[in-house]
Amino acid sequence: MWYEMSSFLLQEQAAEEILHSNRHSLPFGLQLTKQQALELAETRSRALHACGRVEFGAGMIGKLAEAFCSSPYLSRETYAETLNELVELFYLYKSETGERVTDDGLIRYMRAAFDGPCGGSLELLGGRALYRLAHRLRSGACEEDQDV
Repeated sequence: MWYEMSSFLLQEQAAEEILHSNRHSLPFGLQLTKQQALELAETRSRALHACGRVEFGAGMIGKLAEAFCSSPYLSRETYAETLNELVELFYLYKSETGERVTDDGLIRYMRAAFDGPCGGSLELLGGRALYRLAHRLRSGACEEDQDV
């Protein structure tokens, strides 16, 4: 019972932090609801658990929202769904890269690939661009301090 209540309060706190990202996305016509923020917090929890990671607060969701809100490939209708998928990809490839790239470096790479060669496709971002980055980092073909 205590664990469930604690988990609920942490999700609520994370959702409130996530809602602060609306200040960056509103100028682009994008806004998250409280329910969408709670869903993002839950997605983050599942992604962290799947990767064996621990994080407090909203984590990187606000940074992802801020980095992607100006993308020409986002719309009101797909904004929350896209952020959910970006959160999953971020934590998956943060683990896949073996921490060889900073959080901000990974987000910059994700945004550049999403808007560039992936043409707004999350499938290409996760299945090709991020896969290649992780492979290059693990094989030593790309150094961690390079601006990926």
